[in-house]
Amino acid sequence: MSNPFIVRKAAVLGAGVMGAQIAAHLVNANIETLLFELPAESGNPDANVLKAIAKLKKQDPAPLSVIDRASCIEPANYEQHLEKLGDCDLVIEAITERLEMKSELYEKIAPYLNNQAILASNTSGLSINQLAVAVPEALRPRFCGIHFFNPPRYMYLVELIPGKHSDQGVLDALESFLVTSLGKGVIHAKDTPNFVANRVGVFSMLATMHHARQFGLNFDLVDKLTGPLIGRPKSATFRTADLVGLDVLTHVVQTMWDGLVDDPWHSYYTAPDWLQRLVDQGALGQKSGKGVYQKQGKEIHVLNPDTDTYQLAQSEVDSEIEALLKQQDPVARFVALHDHPHPQARFLWAVHRDLFHYCAVHLESIAHNARDLDLAIRWGFGWRRGPFEIWQAAGWNTLAGWIAADIAAGKAMAATPLPAWVQVVGQSAARGVHAQEGSYAPVADNLQPRSQLPVYQRQPFPDRLVGEETIYGETILETDALRMWHTGDQIAIVSFKTKKHTIDNLVLQGMQQVIAEAERHFRALVIWQTEPPFSLGANLQKATEKPKTEVSSAAPSVPPVPPTPPSAFDRFIKKFKKSAQSTILQAARSLDMADKLMAGKLAEVEVMIAHFQQISQQLRYSTIPTVAAVDNMALGGGCEFAMHCDRAVATLETYIGLVEAGVGLLPAGGGCKEFALRAARNAIDGDPFLYLKHYFQTVAMAQLAKSAEHAKVLHYLQPADVIVMNRFELLYVAKAQALVLAEAGYRPPLRPREIVVAGATGAATIKSNMVNLLEGGFISEHDYLIGSKIAHVMCGGDIVAGSRVDEEWLLKLERTAFIELLATEKTQDRIAHTLKTGKPLRN
Repeated sequence: MSNPFIVRKAAVLGAGVMGAQIAAHLVNANIETLLFELPAESGNPDANVLKAIAKLKKQDPAPLSVIDRASCIEPANYEQHLEKLGDCDLVIEAITERLEMKSELYEKIAPYLNNQAILASNTSGLSINQLAVAVPEALRPRFCGIHFFNPPRYMYLVELIPGKHSDQGVLDALESFLVTSLGKGVIHAKDTPNFVANRVGVFSMLATMHHARQFGLNFDLVDKLTGPLIGRPKSATFRTADLVGLDVLTHVVQTMWDGLVDDPWHSYYTAPDWLQRLVDQGALGQKSGKGVYQKQGKEIHVLNPDTDTYQLAQSEVDSEIEALLKQQDPVARFVALHDHPHPQARFLWAVHRDLFHYCAVHLESIAHNARDLDLAIRWGFGWRRGPFEIWQAAGWNTLAGWIAADIAAGKAMAATPLPAWVQVVGQSAARGVHAQEGSYAPVADNLQPRSQLPVYQRQPFPDRLVGEETIYGETILETDALRMWHTGDQIAIVSFKTKKHTIDNLVLQGMQQVIAEAERHFRALVIWQTEPPFSLGANLQKATEKPKTEVSSAAPSVPPVPPTPPSAFDRFIKKFKKSAQSTILQAARSLDMADKLMAGKLAEVEVMIAHFQQISQQLRYSTIPTVAAVDNMALGGGCEFAMHCDRAVATLETYIGLVEAGVGLLPAGGGCKEFALRAARNAIDGDPFLYLKHYFQTVAMAQLAKSAEHAKVLHYLQPADVIVMNRFELLYVAKAQALVLAEAGYRPPLRPREIVVAGATGAATIKSNMVNLLEGGFISEHDYLIGSKIAHVMCGGDIVAGSRVDEEWLLKLERTAFIELLATEKTQDRIAHTLKTGKPLRN
């Protein structure tokens, strides 16, 4: 294609679960989108598609970044609106997985597509070349497979599958669009049944199911063994099957049975008897309320496949095996696993052995290199490491010898020997398939470097593999708490080293040095963490003590979606939900000051709060532009740092909020002050209360933004702040924004000398609304106290409405109110209870 591929408008054909959610993600990316469905038999012809769009608003996890985006999806049907396809640059087909139905649809729509449009099928396993037969010859160069994973908003992986007629320029343009505009990790798959991720991932599930029966292990025990203990998601194996849908799983397995008749593992490509019986009964997993697991009252029961009955899920991993799996050294872990006689260890070795064997035999036929296979499994199934990475880290040659021995002894699921290249790469310097210069490609018999497409120049630090070393620039200064560095340009970067990037006294002291050094020698400063999250906020437990240096652990490939936190006085008067507990627990942990309270060192905490406010102000009024590159979570003080930078650049999947009210406190790093200042600036008529009451609700309800777009609605992010779809492009865009500000002749904002506040009258109005909730028994007296303190600070204290104050006045109110709440027994009880139980305390 001679011109850059720009998607101004897209269409999705099929408003089922996947089609509707793909359309949702397209509008998340600000792309005009048509969603097609069959016309309704009666009434409004668009009734079917309108129903699908309405359903998007209710789904959890939410497919839409903000609910209002649903109105941006344009409904359409195949009888009335096909001519609208002529305006579309990209058309994604996502109808039922039946070859004849897809072929019929292609023939129907082809006359309406413009001569530059790309047509892509979201098939999860059908042959692209077979589908292309029904595509007009002129369109075939612009036809390919584009397989999103469910749910499309959150799953990073997209498999790009070319047909034999697909134009390479079209594929490159589409890949660039998927990476930057939709924020996806693209893997090139060969046109084989179920492609890469589902092929390997579903085989792994089938092998796990097979060995579970072989070793007589309960299904709930298998899930405990094949979850986080071995670097996989908590849903592990059988819960994943329930989440995906047992009918969907059996369909994928059937595709493998039908299309892989010569495969050495063909006899295993069939649904186990117990699984088929569940599907026949309509027990399809989570969507039907019953599958491998079933909730009975408050208890979780699991299927006993021998009796087809359910029993209480209470199996436990053997303590010796659990300790073995928690060893940090993968070599020692696998040696112990291979040699241990316990059935749980023998089961785990068998599962890994057959997975490694399968991947080695099939790598050449399903993927272009080992990197694509490993990243497909990491991004598509949420594993911490891909199969080849696990094998290489555990000792390539040793495991290869064990696998070969088991094959020869007839212990493996297939008798096919390991391919010759396994021994060859074992003798290489990397002792495996991944090295700094690339990953092994069996067809070329060499190491294949990463893609050189220009879009990947926007990822200075891509998702790295075992065998790849990442060097984060050149150090400028480094302490136990943070590191300041650069990459050869005039932009300084600072990254925290504390666990979960919490902010303690050492971070604050380091930030003071960092800002001063950046102002002396650099044009801008970017706060960016080498791993998510951005920051879980202040750690007041370490207000004076010196913490050990800790490096944050790697985050999962697909970050979890944090739940919405509870409110102390939710205006909708809803009870606190269990889903809120995780966020409140995080808030409590980031504000862990129980030891300080018991020691009566409130004065030391107040000093730290003052220091925190000072750093926030320095970020705001630095002589060079400051940019916060925010990803994953920014809670409490982390949110306040972002709010005080000149610009925030946030990934779409950023969950940001001032959550202190959830544990009985209020934001005191400048968060309350900032909202009071914004209200005053927004008040054209001079009365800030109209804006302030909304900001108050955000703070008092401890509202957590469920996306970066939602953060703009809640005003944690400003209109000028930038949203990035791909987290690996975050630093690139943040530095670009910093440079734009610097090139524009940056000068720090003037300090406001007169901030108009709502005063005692505004605070009284807020309190009167809370009194109704208090008297109705919907909030406690302590909830009322917390809300009153927040209102007092944000309204400027006990002064006349319309009075003018400065920032220092508001910051002092913050400090005072924070310490007053911290000193109360009920706030201390809330913090202690949440830390102990993981649940909020309503006292």
